[in-house]
Amino acid sequence: MSHYVLTLSCPDRPGIVNAVTGHLLRYEGNILEAQQYNDLATDRFFMRTVFALAPQSIAEVRDGFDALARAFRMQWSMRDRSEPRRVMLLASKFDHCLADVLYRWRIGELPMEITAVVANHPRDTYRHIDFDGIPFHYLPVAKGGKHEQETELWSLIERTGTELVVLARYMQVLSEELAGRLAGRCINIHHSFLPGFKGARPYHQAHARGVKLIGATAHFVTADLDEGPIIEQDTQRVGHHDTPEDMVRIGRDIERRVLAQALRYWLDDRILLNGHRTIVFAV
Repeated sequence: MSHYVLTLSCPDRPGIVNAVTGHLLRYEGNILEAQQYNDLATDRFFMRTVFALAPQSIAEVRDGFDALARAFRMQWSMRDRSEPRRVMLLASKFDHCLADVLYRWRIGELPMEITAVVANHPRDTYRHIDFDGIPFHYLPVAKGGKHEQETELWSLIERTGTELVVLARYMQVLSEELAGRLAGRCINIHHSFLPGFKGARPYHQAHARGVKLIGATAHFVTADLDEGPIIEQDTQRVGHHDTPEDMVRIGRDIERRVLAQALRYWLDDRILLNGHRTIVFAV
């Protein structure tokens, strides 16, 4: 038996769960996990189901589900959990998130296939990071050359069959065109001070204002800078004794774990978009 994950969203109405579970049962699918959510505000239904099935039956299950999905006006996905997702990592000078994701990947915590690491800084910037076996691409952004750089980046995304792009503290703003092409499949990480502390040295600004709580946010990228649907957040208390350098250190730790958690959710098909919000079926 192979394990598959089904995710779906559709207008809410009676009979959805019965139709889905009945369809899987018809092909002797065994449901291992099931989560659902009815959004009363938008009148939409969301569901994530993990099921075991004989591999030779999955084509029939997919074909039959397509007709069911049309009847319920579903947006849906059905994936073999044994097939790793294809992920591209983008980075700039600050490499703590990149190093952390690579470490978690190497120890098997993040089951994925890394299609490439792309940076707007040369490879020797990351000389302490092991890129063995991972393609590295240096794509600098020359003044006035943003369009050309993004054209090359998009070509690389398509050639490698990349499913998700992760901005691991990639300090370049994506154009509206590229953000649109990557809608729902590009994750960013930033400090939660935005939009309260915009611009350079946000931790220093926070220190000057005497903040007591700092944090980080992982979200999908949209054309609106740092305002995409939020996936994961975390915070930590700080005090008067913490210097700006202490806040930078604490912030780096929060950014690492928040990005890793968001990526883990995505790899396991736990995130469904609900307009400007997300439904996250956490464990």
